[in-house]
Amino acid sequence: MTDLPEDLPERARADAPDRRPGGRTARVRAQVLDAVRAELGEHGYEGLTMEGVAARAGVHRTTVYRRWQDVGGLLADVLDAAGEDDWRPPDTGSLRGDLTALNDEIQESLVVRPSIPQALMAASFRSTQAADAQQRLWEDRYARCEILVGRAVERGELPPHTDARRLLIAATAPLYHQLVLLRTAPDPQLPGQAATAAALAATAGAFARPASGEEPDTP
Repeated sequence: MTDLPEDLPERARADAPDRRPGGRTARVRAQVLDAVRAELGEHGYEGLTMEGVAARAGVHRTTVYRRWQDVGGLLADVLDAAGEDDWRPPDTGSLRGDLTALNDEIQESLVVRPSIPQALMAASFRSTQAADAQQRLWEDRYARCEILVGRAVERGELPPHTDARRLLIAATAPLYHQLVLLRTAPDPQLPGQAATAAALAATAGAFARPASGEEPDTP
C-alpha cells in the first residue's frame, strides 16, 4: 500500500486505515500509548481523558475513540503493549545475583517520578479492562522469570521441584509492600536483602512443591 498523499487533510490521514505492517497504524498506536503514559504519570487516573490523550499524541480524537473506545481501552492497551517487549530477566550466574538484579529493576521502576507502573497499578483498581490487562502482564512477567529458578536448579543451588512462582513472589513482595503500600523512602539495601532472604528460604526447601501423591505440609 502506498503512503497517503501529503496534502490529504490531517483528520482524513489519521482516520484512514493502513494495512502495512509497522506503517501509520503502528506509529499512531505508539504515539497514543506514549501519550497515555505521560498523561497518567502527570494527572493520574482521575485526570486521564480521551481528549487529553489525543491532544498530546497529536491525532484526532475520533481516531482515539474509534480504536480504543474509552479510557479503560487505552489503559488495557498500554499494559498489553508492555507484554510485547523483548525483556528478559537478568542472568548473573547465581540465584541471589539474579534476584537482586531483578529487584533493582523493580525498585527503579517504582521510585522514578512519575512511576508509570505505580500509576497503572492504581488505575487497575478503577477499570475492569485495565485490571484484566494488568493480570495478563503479571502472568507474562512471572512466566518469563521462571527461568531464574530453572537455572538455579540446574546449578544445584535449589532442590528440584522448587515452586518458581512462590519463590519469585517472596523475593519481590517486600519491594511492593514498602514502596507501593507503605510508601516509604527507597532503601538501596532492600533489593539485595529481600533476594537473599528468599534465596535462603528456597535453598532450605521452603518453596518445594509436594511430590506426586504427597500431601502439602500444614501448620
